[in-house]
Amino acid sequence: MKIPDVSEKYQGRIGEAPLGSGYIAGGADGMPFLSFESASKRRVMIAGEVVDDLTDYPELAASMFDGRQKDPTEWAMMWRSLGMDMICLRLKGVDPDKGKRTPKQAAELVKRIADATQLPLIVYGCGTPEIDNEVMRAIGESVKGTKLILGKADEDEYKTISSAAIAGDHSLIAFSNLDLNLAKQMNIILTDFGVQRNDILMDPLMAPLGMGLDYSYSVNERIRLAALSNDKMLQIPMICDATGAWDVGDAVNDEDKELGDVRSRVTWWETMTAMAAMVSGADIVIMRGPGAADMILGYAEELRGE
Repeated sequence: MKIPDVSEKYQGRIGEAPLGSGYIAGGADGMPFLSFESASKRRVMIAGEVVDDLTDYPELAASMFDGRQKDPTEWAMMWRSLGMDMICLRLKGVDPDKGKRTPKQAAELVKRIADATQLPLIVYGCGTPEIDNEVMRAIGESVKGTKLILGKADEDEYKTISSAAIAGDHSLIAFSNLDLNLAKQMNIILTDFGVQRNDILMDPLMAPLGMGLDYSYSVNERIRLAALSNDKMLQIPMICDATGAWDVGDAVNDEDKELGDVRSRVTWWETMTAMAAMVSGADIVIMRGPGAADMILGYAEELRGE
């Protein structure tokens, strides 16, 4: 019996974004893991999360790193030893209510981690625009010689961080809130401002399992299909943050014993969130738990079709 050819032929291709020293994200010419229609076999990149201040950080997550979470550089090196491709550093300590790290000290920490790991480094601030703008400016001016990924630019706050990325020859995360049209608009805004297209990564917001994962999956997939159909302003590599799984009550509830072991449960919760991100088009996923990250790394390797 002859099996019919069901492969799709796409006109478009996802652009490539150089990261760190010699790393590249993107380049897909088909939907993820469909090896019969996609020539690109580049594996999804996995980024391990590091924070510089453990205030409000889940104790369960911190306990998974054998004490090395007390030193951000050691924490990052543990991710490297686990085989991860990237580090995602969240500078919570620059928030005056949580830590005492100055923008200059933040830049020095970024440089130490980049030099120690030799891996691409995603850098987020504390989430307060006024503080983050100053921090990203300091990082952009101080850290040279490696291509950082600065996060994040949105429709309200993008000029300062874009200027820092341009001045330091760094990449930039364009954030849009579950909206294909806004994702495209952000790419247009940033390129009009002067950011090169191959220096942009799209973050369309990955909702975790139990908090809108199905809708996130749909948005991601529509973005990727539109890009492959030759919408050039959506032909940008996609980054998805799976750590939102740790915000789901059912994932981290340790009081209801009928739900089973919380460590195993949250690991699988984060894994399933990341799997949905990968299958819907993510080129990079950010992970918190080492067990979940290890499983996702294995799945990403196995599903490439080689």
